[in-house]
Amino acid sequence: MGGEGLRGVAAAGLVIGALLGMAGTFAPSAELRGLAWGIDGIAIIVGSALLAIHHFREGHDQLAAGFLVFMVGETLIVSGSAMDLAASAPTFAAGAGLWAAALAVISTSRVLPIFVRVTGTIAAILFAVTACWIFVGGDLNPLSKPLPFGAYPFLALTLFGWAWVHFRSKHVASGTAAAALHRS
Repeated sequence: MGGEGLRGVAAAGLVIGALLGMAGTFAPSAELRGLAWGIDGIAIIVGSALLAIHHFREGHDQLAAGFLVFMVGETLIVSGSAMDLAASAPTFAAGAGLWAAALAVISTSRVLPIFVRVTGTIAAILFAVTACWIFVGGDLNPLSKPLPFGAYPFLALTLFGWAWVHFRSKHVASGTAAAALHRS
């Protein structure tokens, strides 16, 4: 499978991850939530790994590093998918902190369109606050409101944005493709 096919698989993984992540948040049972979040996490890990390789090959080291860090954060998050929410909080905090760092690294790159960078920055800030709050002993879990619950829509929008950009573009941010992406 070539680069275009791999970008398609990466985009599909991000979309599946965003959809199942949100679905898991509203699942009626812990078992369904665990299943949705488990599949969501695996899809996002695969998508992030493929995007890291893609951007490394394109010479976008900052994006490649960001997607690698996002993949590591998602790995921590998915490890707690089937756990009791309170028991998974410390692992979730570590994953959310890595999500925040990755989102910040990715969103500060000018390779992606501004809308995707803005939603990523908002998600980064919200997840950083969540992680710090849990690290200092705050009583939060992955479904606590207002955080991290309020951060998930921004993460989902960012994942959809990443998917759209990578599915739509033959060469993300190379030459005229970057200008076309930023105009649309």
